[in-house]
Amino acid sequence: MKRKTFLRASGMFPFFAASMVKDLQGHPVAVAKGNGAAHPQPDARDFFYKPINAWAGDFIPMYAEGKFQLFYLHDWRNAEKHGEGVPWFRLSTADFVTFEEHGEVIPRGTKAEQDLSIFTGCVLEANGKYHIFYTGHNHHLANAGKPMQAVMHAVSDDLQHWTKVPEHTFFAPTDRYEMHDWRDPFVFFNDETGKYNMLLAARFTEGIPRRRGLTALCSSTDLVKWEVDEPFYAPNQFFTHECPDLFKIGDWWYLIFSEFTDIVATRYRMSRSLNGPWIIPQQDTFDGHAFYAAKTATDGKDRFIFGWNPTRSEDKDNGAWNWGGNLVVHQILQQPNGELIVRAPDTVRNAFSKPLRQQFRSSGGKPMGLPEAVEIKAEGRFDAVAGGEMPNTCMVAATAVFSKAPRDFGIMLRCSDDLEKSYYIRLEPERERMVFDMWPRKDSVLNQMVELERQVIVEPGKPVALVVLIDGNMGVVYINDSVAMNFRAYDLPEGNWGFFATDGTVRFENITLATL
Repeated sequence: MKRKTFLRASGMFPFFAASMVKDLQGHPVAVAKGNGAAHPQPDARDFFYKPINAWAGDFIPMYAEGKFQLFYLHDWRNAEKHGEGVPWFRLSTADFVTFEEHGEVIPRGTKAEQDLSIFTGCVLEANGKYHIFYTGHNHHLANAGKPMQAVMHAVSDDLQHWTKVPEHTFFAPTDRYEMHDWRDPFVFFNDETGKYNMLLAARFTEGIPRRRGLTALCSSTDLVKWEVDEPFYAPNQFFTHECPDLFKIGDWWYLIFSEFTDIVATRYRMSRSLNGPWIIPQQDTFDGHAFYAAKTATDGKDRFIFGWNPTRSEDKDNGAWNWGGNLVVHQILQQPNGELIVRAPDTVRNAFSKPLRQQFRSSGGKPMGLPEAVEIKAEGRFDAVAGGEMPNTCMVAATAVFSKAPRDFGIMLRCSDDLEKSYYIRLEPERERMVFDMWPRKDSVLNQMVELERQVIVEPGKPVALVVLIDGNMGVVYINDSVAMNFRAYDLPEGNWGFFATDGTVRFENITLATL
């Protein structure tokens, strides 16, 4: 994937990711949360994965040797100390909570070589070896009139030690595609043709500039020589289709790609044939703005999608979104009509295994409700209840029940004692959406974080399950085990948690506050 900074009105923030990590010798290593670099500290634990002293870019997942093998773009964000370019590192996990670090697997090239940065690609096993097809990116080459990007090849016998095969490098055909956009190869064996196919992020040389993006198609019989075929998917809609991925569940094929033309999101299309037509589902994204470059893998039973929640510049709620951040994993589920939904993996949710007892208080400070249930009666007004101090890393879960749809309702995070300052996970039944909001609002925030919005349909009489997982300044919310939204929350580092409602009565049941 092409490295970039998202200079849009919403933002990201750094936080230290998933779980306890191990060093190359298999010993646990803990890291402290903080600004910029992480420093090893005893008894510290991070939940959403990121490498120590660096950040994670695109993840390239595969399942092998009984675990998910996660190759990823390792970004130090410090060229002065670590040099220019991005290498590939690898980690493995069986549960998305505990990770084993394997270190660097494909090193960067020099400024004179095509692969100064090892950008996104794919990993597969074929012909008795493991193969990586990756993007070799070097912006210095453009000054000499050469392509910045090319597809490159590496092979291995054991997933850890890789040999580059530079003679297999190939470039975009410039008679139809732009020379500097030829990246993110995804290779699969096509049973219908008996050939290997490669999907690529490419751009036409003609057309509306911001709508020239397409998913290109190549074919090969030996994984060495590739022929460029007619485009696989070209809707004339986006600037580019980054990080393509393809898989099949039942009778349906699914094409995954990420775009930054409209809302910055990972999208999908569905078809009963590799030849199309590709249908746009009603909800064609897996998450909001803060989940990008996502690719999938299966253990043969379940399929998961691996993306990153980006940090925000200057560690501020209104800072620009950065490239890269922390790993987030959703489980993908297929609905009867073929469309896809996502939920938190059981192993991730079950990691929050230590429930805490809470006592709710009204906005006036009076005790109310039971530890596991509370009712907010707010006809014609706003009201809220606080559940006490919110841990830095925790899960908040509840089921909301109402007989008449309120104007809005949801969960408060890190609110002040007087309920003035707070983050809000707000569901709006009339508008059929969920948003991330805060008070006080920043310059880039009107009544919600720009682009942190998901379509959610809730109806009277139907319980609404809410789950929020949060660690430091990063979090993700799931609604009804079907809709997800990542977010960042920097400016309010601590406070209480609770529930709120406007113009309606909502009962919150099965309330759980739990830590790791």
